[in-house]
Amino acid sequence: MAREFSRTERVGQQIHKEIASILQNEFKNRDPRLGMVTVSGTEVSRDLAHAKIFVTFFDTDEEKIKGYMDILNENKGFVRTLLSKRIRMRSVPALKFVQDNSITEGMRISSLVTETLNKDKERAKQVGRDIDGEEDA
Repeated sequence: MAREFSRTERVGQQIHKEIASILQNEFKNRDPRLGMVTVSGTEVSRDLAHAKIFVTFFDTDEEKIKGYMDILNENKGFVRTLLSKRIRMRSVPALKFVQDNSITEGMRISSLVTETLNKDKERAKQVGRDIDGEEDA
């Protein structure tokens, strides 16, 4: 019988949970410059040596987001140290923080779809009025 979740997925879920907690609680005390950050996902290599941490920010200013990413990457050793105290592993994966654009990209695509649907409705109304106007004449 095959396992439902592989070890890398379970480790990734645990790292996700712990890093989210670290960034919300302990990291704010160390560097209050970091804005509101959310861990949106993790990818762990098969050998458990590396982990990509996908983060999103509740700020739209690209310069601020770049600064936040610099703060995270400068302090990834500190975060890894805190992670090693929370997770029992032989060796804790090296961390790499990556900005996750999927949420903002999804919102952008959703607004484009809504805009297109509204334009189609307007065109349908105009065509309907033209047809009605011709019938009345």
